[in-house]
Amino acid sequence: MSSTARQSSILSLREALTGGYPIIAIETWEEDQTLSTLAGFCQSVFQNKGAYMTWDLQQGLADNTTGTLTTMDVNQALDHILQCDKPGFFVFKDLGSNLKKPEIQRRLRNIHYAFRGQNRFLFFTGSEILVPPELRKDVLLIGYSLPSEPEISAIVSEHFSTLEKKGIAINLVPDELQRCSVALKGFTAAEIKYTLNKVCWGKKEISKDILDILQDEKEQLARKDGVLEYVRTTESIEDVGGLENLKSWLAKRKKLFSPEAVEAGIRPPRGLLMMGISGCGKSLSVKAISALWGLPLFRLDMNKVYSGIYGTPEGTFHRAIKSIESVAPAILWIDEIEGGISSNTAKDGGTGSHIFSAFLTWMQEKSSDVFVAATANRIDLLPAEIIRKGRFDQVFFIDLPNDNEREQIFRVHLQRRGNNVEDFDLALLSVATEFWNGAEIEHVVEAAMVEAFHRNEKMSQDDLYTIIRGTVPLSRTMAEQIKFIKNWASERAVSASVKDES
Repeated sequence: MSSTARQSSILSLREALTGGYPIIAIETWEEDQTLSTLAGFCQSVFQNKGAYMTWDLQQGLADNTTGTLTTMDVNQALDHILQCDKPGFFVFKDLGSNLKKPEIQRRLRNIHYAFRGQNRFLFFTGSEILVPPELRKDVLLIGYSLPSEPEISAIVSEHFSTLEKKGIAINLVPDELQRCSVALKGFTAAEIKYTLNKVCWGKKEISKDILDILQDEKEQLARKDGVLEYVRTTESIEDVGGLENLKSWLAKRKKLFSPEAVEAGIRPPRGLLMMGISGCGKSLSVKAISALWGLPLFRLDMNKVYSGIYGTPEGTFHRAIKSIESVAPAILWIDEIEGGISSNTAKDGGTGSHIFSAFLTWMQEKSSDVFVAATANRIDLLPAEIIRKGRFDQVFFIDLPNDNEREQIFRVHLQRRGNNVEDFDLALLSVATEFWNGAEIEHVVEAAMVEAFHRNEKMSQDDLYTIIRGTVPLSRTMAEQIKFIKNWASERAVSASVKDES
């Protein structure tokens, strides 16, 4: 694409200078890259005839044109640049934490008035800048984006070229190189180089195995955020028994996050809501989406959002959304969405309603390639605003598995644990577990294997029957609730399963 996020950031900065804004705040995680860009602009605008000064808490004020360094606090530094009548750029690195102080606000207003129309510009940088109400008319806030995919690709290519010169074989096709760049989205340029150094260290050959390693590096981003959890996926779509309608829907959208889809004018899907009975494979299906599409999966813990441990719930939710957008394309998993975003939270008039509104707006307006995979059990708590089209592309209902699906689920769990499926009559097992969910069938296989292991024998069909006879399924203990869920979903969602014709 000709217009990258970084190019857009630089254009915003250029437009701010053209407009003559005296005070410009720049939100950035790449202080060094931002300062380099500002120094280049200063050189271009003033041709070595303007001032270029920087200030930080440790060194004080540095005049980069004369090389002089003066130790002074922030008030003295602001007073100094106010008295400097020479055109130029004045860059303050650690000013954001002082913005709430009245004496700083007064000085910034004075600088705003004095710098207008004088070709003097005050910049301050920070990873997250909150401009207080008193200064919102005096400060222009812009963002300096993390490296875009083309920029990451250039860094990756340069790194691999260096490795080739050292005799290390790079056995990656163009598509795999492009996936390397996608896997590194969300990192700063420095972090990208650190990561490549780490994962390539000691290797004599760089093959496609590096893709999974790079993908797992996303766990660092989630750990630092706090409320996002990076989920490593070992499950594939073949591990999901049944749910053929859901699988077909996912398979058709596998390539919609590719450059080819963008060129064809097809936008990636926004999200998917899976509702239904507990233990029927909703969480497993989310993990399978990540494996099928080759996208990183992050789970948002709404309990941590509301806990206040990481700041105000509204601010924490906003930061989590910004974090997931920075690593896009990616999948955001909101498990049991009714617990954090529901009719109850929408009506509380406080924090819950604010987050509910923010989530709806983001789902409607988001332009980033973030696919939201949400699951729900208490579907009656979900408001109509969430279910309607335009937010989620599809709403699937996952019912208790039918006869064929129960056979598939038995097959998956028996094979996964090293059993020969031919030794078991799957059709009879399916009949014996009518109205059971997938989690209960998995429990049967696990428990039967434990019994057989205890006897030091190979598991048999009789072992499975023994566990089946001693288990009371959820469909019996919660029959009324399951009936309610089925009736509620019958007119509001698409069945994830193909109708059982047997």
